Amino acid sequence: MRIPAAPLAIAAAIAASVAFVTLAAQAAPAPAFTNIDTWLNSPPLDMAALRGKVVLVDFWTYTCINCLNHLPYVKDWDAKYKDQGLVVVGVHTPEFAYEKSTQNVKDAIQRLQIRHAVAQDNGYGTWKAFRNQYWPAVYLIDKQGRIVYSHFGEGSYGTTEKKIQALLAEPAPAS
Repeated sequence: MRIPAAPLAIAAAIAASVAFVTLAAQAAPAPAFTNIDTWLNSPPLDMAALRGKVVLVDFWTYTCINCLNHLPYVKDWDAKYKDQGLVVVGVHTPEFAYEKSTQNVKDAIQRLQIRHAVAQDNGYGTWKAFRNQYWPAVYLIDKQGRIVYSHFGEGSYGTTEKKIQALLAEPAPAS
C-alpha cells in the first residue's frame, strides 16, 4: 500500500520536530576533545577549561565541497563573536588517507585563511566521542558545557547564528 506524499511529509515534519525538541530538552554534556593528533592555530584546548564560553565545534575536512561552502560562515562567526566569548574549534577529520598529512592540513588552513583553532582528528577519536556521522557538522556548546544545538550539512546559517547570539547572551555559570 502506498501512502500519499502529503501525509507522509507531514508525518516526517512532526517526527523531525519531536526529535529536535527532544534534543533541546535533553542537552548532553559535551565530550572532551579525544585523541587529537595535532592542534593548529592554538595550543591544545580542553572542554572543561572552556566552561563559561560558548563553543562551536565544526567537523570538516579540506577536500569536502560542502565543508568549503560552509566554511565562510564559520570563519565569519569566529570573527564576529570571538571577542564576546565564542570559541570556534574546527575538528579536521579526514575522509581520505592524504588528508591525514599535517602539512596538507596546514597548507589548507593557510590557503583558506582559517584563524580559529583546528584539531587534527586522524583517528576519529573526537568524531566518535561526539557520535558524529557527517561533514560538515556543527555542534554548539553552551556556557555550562552542554551540547544544545547541532546542524548537519550546509544551510541553516541564520538559525545557527541566532542560536550563537542567544547562547552568548546567557549568563555565565556560577563559579
